[in-house]
Order: sequence, then C-alpha cells, then structure tokens
Amino acid sequence: MAAEATALWQPREEGLREICGLLEQHISPNSDQSRIWQQLQHYNQLPDFNNYLVFILARAEGKSLEVRQAAGLLLKNNLRATFSSLSSSYRQYIKSELLPCLGASDRTIRSTVGTIISVLVQLDRVAGWPELLQVLARCLASNDFNHMEGAMDAIYKICEDVPEELDVDVPGLSERPINIFMPRLLQFFQSPHAILRKLSLGSINQFIVVMPAALFMSMDQYLQGLFHLAKDPSAEVRKLVCSAFVQLIEVRPSFLEPHLRNVIEYLLQANKDPDDEVSLEACEFWSAYCDGTLPPDSLREYLPRLIPVLMSNMAYADDDETLFDAEEDESFPDRDQDLKPRFHSSRFHGSDNMEDDEDTVNTWNLRKCSAAGLDILSNVFGDEILPTLMPLIQQKLSATSDSNWKEREAAVLAIGAIAEGCINGLYPHLPEIIAYLIPLLDDKFPLIRSITCWTLSRFSKFIVQSIGHKDGYEQFDKVLTGLLRRILDTNKRVQEAACSAFATLEEEAADELAPRLEIILHHLLCAYGKYQRRNLRILYDAIGTLADAVGSELNQPKYLDILMPPLITKWQQLSNSDKDLFPLLECFTSISQALGPGFSQFAEPVYQRCIGLIQIQQLAKVDHVTAGVQYDKEFIVCSLDLLSGLAEGLGGGIESLVAKSNLRDLLLQCCMDQIADIRQSAFALLGDLARVCPAHLHPRLADFLSVAAEQLNAAAVKEAVSVANNACWAIGELAVQVHQEIAPVVLAVISCLVPILQNTEGLNKSLLENSAITLGRLAWVCPELMAPHVEHFIQSWCTTLSIIRDDYEKEDAFRGLCAIVRGNPSGVVSSLAYLCKAVASWHEIRSQDLHNEISQVLNGYKQMLGDGAWKQFMSTLDPQAVQRLSRFGV
Repeated sequence: MAAEATALWQPREEGLREICGLLEQHISPNSDQSRIWQQLQHYNQLPDFNNYLVFILARAEGKSLEVRQAAGLLLKNNLRATFSSLSSSYRQYIKSELLPCLGASDRTIRSTVGTIISVLVQLDRVAGWPELLQVLARCLASNDFNHMEGAMDAIYKICEDVPEELDVDVPGLSERPINIFMPRLLQFFQSPHAILRKLSLGSINQFIVVMPAALFMSMDQYLQGLFHLAKDPSAEVRKLVCSAFVQLIEVRPSFLEPHLRNVIEYLLQANKDPDDEVSLEACEFWSAYCDGTLPPDSLREYLPRLIPVLMSNMAYADDDETLFDAEEDESFPDRDQDLKPRFHSSRFHGSDNMEDDEDTVNTWNLRKCSAAGLDILSNVFGDEILPTLMPLIQQKLSATSDSNWKEREAAVLAIGAIAEGCINGLYPHLPEIIAYLIPLLDDKFPLIRSITCWTLSRFSKFIVQSIGHKDGYEQFDKVLTGLLRRILDTNKRVQEAACSAFATLEEEAADELAPRLEIILHHLLCAYGKYQRRNLRILYDAIGTLADAVGSELNQPKYLDILMPPLITKWQQLSNSDKDLFPLLECFTSISQALGPGFSQFAEPVYQRCIGLIQIQQLAKVDHVTAGVQYDKEFIVCSLDLLSGLAEGLGGGIESLVAKSNLRDLLLQCCMDQIADIRQSAFALLGDLARVCPAHLHPRLADFLSVAAEQLNAAAVKEAVSVANNACWAIGELAVQVHQEIAPVVLAVISCLVPILQNTEGLNKSLLENSAITLGRLAWVCPELMAPHVEHFIQSWCTTLSIIRDDYEKEDAFRGLCAIVRGNPSGVVSSLAYLCKAVASWHEIRSQDLHNEISQVLNGYKQMLGDGAWKQFMSTLDPQAVQRLSRFGV
C-alpha cells in the first residue's frame, strides 16, 4: 500500500527546494514573518502542498531537524483546516508516509509524527485508518526502543485528545483497540525506560473517568502497577501515580477502598516530595477525598500527620513569582500581562444568578492547594482540627525575626483558611484573634499586610455582628480604618488585597458604613488618583459595592461632590474602544441604582454614551473599519446593563431620555443577537423598560413578544437558560402593562412554560420561579384563553408557586390563579390539594384585595364539596397548611 501511494505522487525538485527555503526563513527569528506567512498561504492553494510537507518531514534527511519539524507542524494545522477537501489518494499518501516515521531515529520527528497521527484520528476516526492500529501494535510488540517510544507517544496523544476513539468497535477487528493495547501498556509499567513508563501510565489514566471494560477488568493489575511505580525515580511518573489516585478517589472510590490505608500513607509522603509538581498533585487528593463519597472517618486518624504537612507547604516557596511581584510599588507601571482578562456577568433577573463572578485567573501552586485543602478539611471536620492546628499557628506567629516572615504569613493564611469551617471553635477567641491581626496591617513585609487584609475579610460577618457588643464598634472601626489605610498603601499587591477585603466588609456592614461615608469616600477617591489600571478595576468594584451597600444614603450633595467629579472626568477621557470602560460602566450601574432619582443630574450624558457604544459596536460587527473600533460584545453587554440600572434608578424619569433616542430599535436588534450574553442583558432591559415606560415599546410590541417567546422553546432553554430566564420574566412584565395586547402570544408561551414546570430536574430555580410567575401574569390578563387548559398544568404550576418567596410578583401570579379558577373551577377540583398547598405557602399577603379573592375561591370549593366532604379533604392536608388556610375563613 505504501509503495503504491508513493508511486502515485513524487515531489518536483524545484518545488521542494522553494518550500524548504521558505520553511528555513519561517523558523529564523529575524525574518519578515508576515511576508513568509503570505507566501505559505499562496502555496496552500496548491492541491499537493501537504504532500510536500509530509515528504519533508519524513524523507528530507539532508535538512535540519528544525525545518522538518516546522513542515510537520504546518501540516498538522493544514490538516485541521482542509482535511475534508483533500483527495483520497493524497490522504492515503500522507498516512503512508507518516507510519514508517513512528520508529524514526530522532525523537523530535517521532513526536511530531505522533501529534499529526492524533489529529488524523480526530478527523478520520480509527475506522478510517485500519493500518494505523496494525502498525502501532507491531511497534509496541517490537523490542526496538525507537519504535516502542514512537508508538507510545502517538497512543498517549490519541488518549489525551480522543480516548473514546480507542474504545469503539472497529470493522475487521475482533476486539476494541483499547483491549488490544491494554496488556502491553500495563507491561510497560515495568520498562527500564522512564519515558515508556510515563507514556503508558499517562495513557491509561485518560480512561479512568470513562472506565472502559478493558480497564475495569484489569483494575487489580493496574493498582498493583501504581503501587510498583509509587517510588519511581522519575518525578513525572510519580506525578502521574498521584494523579491516578486523585482521579480514582473522585470517580471510582470503591476501587481504592480496600487499599485506602496504603494510598493515604503514600500520598502523605508524596505531599512532601522534593519535586513541587509531585507534591502539588498529591495535595489535590485531600480536597478530592473530602468532596467524594467515602466517609470522612477513614481520613480522621491521619489529621495529626496531614495538617502539619499542609501547614509547611503553605509558606511561600523561594521561587514563587508572587515574591518578585510583591517588590513592585505603585511607581512601577503595570505590564500588559498584569491586566488579566475580565469578564462581565450579564444581568440576570432572579434568585440564583448562576454566573461565577470570579474573573481573576491565578497560577495554581502548592501553597494555594494546601490552603484550599486546609479550608475543606475545616469544613468537613470542623473544630476537630484545632487541637493539632492552633499550636502550629501559634508557633509560626511567635517566630518574629525578619528571616521567618514567610512562616508568619503562612500562619495568617491558615487562620483565614479555617474562618468558615472552624468558626464555632474560634468564636470565643475571635476578639483576641482580630486584635492580633489588626497591627499586622502595618507590618513591614507587604505580603503579610496583604494576607492580613484577606484574613480579616473572612471574619467580616463576625466583625459586623459584634458592633452592638462591648468594644465591638471600636474593633469594627479599627478594622475599617486599617483597611482604608492599606487601600492607600504604596505596594500594588497590598492595594489590591485591601480593596477586595474592603468590598467584602462593605457587603456585610451595609448601613453601618453610613456614619463613616465621608472618610470612606475620601480614601477611595484618593486611591482613584494614584492607582494604575489593574487596581483601578478592583477599586471600581469597591465603589460599586459601597453604593449597593449604603443605597440612598449616598444621595447627599456632600458625598456626590466627592464621588462623581473624578468618575465623570474619567468617563469623558476614555475612548469608545478602551476596555477600561467596562468596570466604570459596572460602577455607574451600582451608583445609578443607589442614587435613584438623585442620579438624574448625571443621567443624560451617561445614557447617550451607552446608546453610542451599542451603535458603534453593532456597526463594528459588520464593518470595523468604518466603525473605527474592533468589535467586542462586552461593550454592548455592559451598556445594556447600565441602561437597566438607569431604568431601575430613575424609574419613570428615564422616559424623556428613551423618547429622544432610538433605544427601542437597538434593543430589538440586541434581543435577536446571536450572542447569548447580549440577548440575556437585552431581555433584562426589556423587562425593566416595560415597568417604567411601556408606551415607548408599544410600536414594536408584537416583535418584542415574538422574539422573547422564541427563547422559551426546549432547544433554546437548553442552549442558554439565563436568556430564557430573562425573556420569560420580560414577557410577564410586559403582560401586566399591556394587558389584552399580549393575547396573540399567550398560547405559544404557555406551550413552552408548561414543559419547564413539568420537567424541573436540572433546571435552575430562577427559571422555574419566573415561569410560574409569568404563567400567573398571563392568566391574570387573559384568563379566558388559559382557563380551558388549566387541568393540564395546575399541579406543576402550584408546586412551583409554593416555593416562591412572598413579594409583589407572587401576588400577581396568584391573581392569575384566582382568575383561572373562577373561569374553570371544575378543571381544578381534582387538584385541590395542590392549590391549597400553594395558598398555604404565603406567610403574609399584603394586598387585602388578593386576600379576599383567595378567600372567595376557597369558600367556593367548600360550598361545592359540602361540609362533610370539605372536612374529610382538610383532614388529608398537613396540619400546618390547615392552620394557614384558616386565615382565609375555611
């Protein structure tokens, strides 16, 4: 076969020379890369260009390894892009040239070939290349090192990229590929060559989660192999042994249970391995164990040995990059890599925003993993760990010499790590602990100052709760002023930690901040004048959190005079393409909601800028040259969310701004955008505008309703549940404003909402609640359309209504429920218990009218059933429900 394919195609000498010359320039650091890239793209148009590349990789032995490897990597990228359009003879030629190279004398060539083979398996599947499996099996069975290593490298990469491809039935093979390879892979655990031990173990580890029959049946042999490799001289192999135990404890703990003592003993030792990567992988085991299904008791006896290991690993390593960064004070300019990507969470209407707000991406290391392990141990074992841990912390804190600062820092980190899990045991000592921590805010070592900020923030709830107790306010004040001092620290890392800690304290303290508002604002705005870009982002968050915490208290001229001028100046300075606008837009969102109508004096330029940003970005999406900026969805999302904040804050006061702009048409475009984050924020704004100025949506009402309804079909909900949630809420808000005009979409919306309520598993709580409320609002305004169908959804609807907290939205839903029951009482009678359970879920109904309506509905059923049947029915209900129903006179 190989000879046939080679005979079909031969390179032209001239073409070979040109392409090799181009590749030599491509790998030269001083060449004009853009020109070379254009030339390579030109060659890419030739149908046999990939044949030249594989020929150079496989056969150009007179060329440098770098040129041959460059040809291989270019081939790999080309195959990803163009494989489907290659002729079958050229595909066959490429495959036939690669297979002999599995045993090439140079490891670089073997490795490059392994990478390309894995890509081809992804593109053409194992079944599309039956010769590959035969060649791999032959190479593994040979005792030639190059052939064994080349085949193992390819198998490892296939297992890493598409392990499922080796666990499928292949026509012409009596067994699945993994069944054929597994015995040989396990044999390689005994190989004298570290690379073969590493590749074979790494390959099998990829199957732990999917657990094919081949591994399941070989589990005893695999575990014996792991114990055999546990003390391997190669750190890479030891790391893979630890990784295997971590994965097994997560997904197949029953396999480890008989060997648990040996595994734990091994990992305790591995956690102290001189190689940091091995000890890090071993350290992952403790969190994985605690998160898993095995009882904690098996770990309990090891705590006195485990906790000291974690503590010793929590000190900064000498080569930790943080130590070098910590030397930088505020005079050092931020580097581009300091500006981590930040992700704005689109506005979400409901009780459980599923977005993860964590937008910093830090390097995971042994110190952080050990602290996380201690945190989770404290949550599982609680105060049991304190007798072992506290003497270690006290010992480290008492080492006061400058040379021991890392030990003291680790002790402060440990106190913060156990703040939640051990709160009961720490509680009597917290005043002393916090009194000890406060002076550390002024320590000479910046990393002690920064970790103290974090640790104090972990006790924010206690610090705020103690305000009413003896000396509690004084301690709160010391923490507050201490953090404000550190916000003005000269060290950038301390500034960052202090701002984050202060934001946490703000959330807990809320109204308690009001008496200190002026001094807080002076400090935050002083920092605003000196911070560089990275820490400015965190400062905006602290300012926004302050606005959320104190609310309308901020709406006083003396505070606004401090807060607003610098923010407005910055707002005017930043260009429409500057990503530093994102956190400022978020900050303004919080401020506008806090100030309410008080924001109106600043509203017009902010509103117009948001409209402008959305318009520019919508143009940039189709023509970035004319727009003058690159497209970035975040500008649209943040602008929509700020407009929502304005609508919420200004209420009807936003009407004059909406009337003078084209927001309605822009918003409709955003509701139809392909990007889910944009649609999510757009429907949130649609709902907010429906509440405060529905008249301005009126000319496009039918379009808005139609687009919103489309977000609720099963496929759309599965694809973007947060969009569905906001669209559902917006339909409900529109319904209570436009009444009968919603009628054309009512049945379409019901047909989507009922399946959501009937199939609740896996759906987030907020979508369920909004579905039940919107169903109720539609029933309230169009009862005649919904009453005939009520028996199909009354049970699931009432079940969800009964878990919704008391508020005005729930009142709307129950008005709809009453309207439907009046329209079709017999449709509900067989589900009366569900109706009563929903009514009994109310703690207090503030609307007397609604209270009377519910009372009439229940008494109507009492009359319909008659006294005897009613009493018998009531006896089947929960006693607490009966007691609550008595408020309605039944």
